[in-house]
Amino acid sequence: MTEQPAAPPASAGARRNDVEDRAPRGLTVRVFLYVVGTHVLLAFLSFIAVMLRSAT
Repeated sequence: MTEQPAAPPASAGARRNDVEDRAPRGLTVRVFLYVVGTHVLLAFLSFIAVMLRSAT
């Protein structure tokens, strides 16, 4: 069997296009909304707990 010739090394410009250094914008927005939403929910539930404690 013959060996396959080695591919020439990719240039820096071609390599830069293959690598994603940032997450897609939709994913970033969704994660941000989930984090903000869970904090708001936690704050609301904590507020209810504090109000119930002060009522008794």
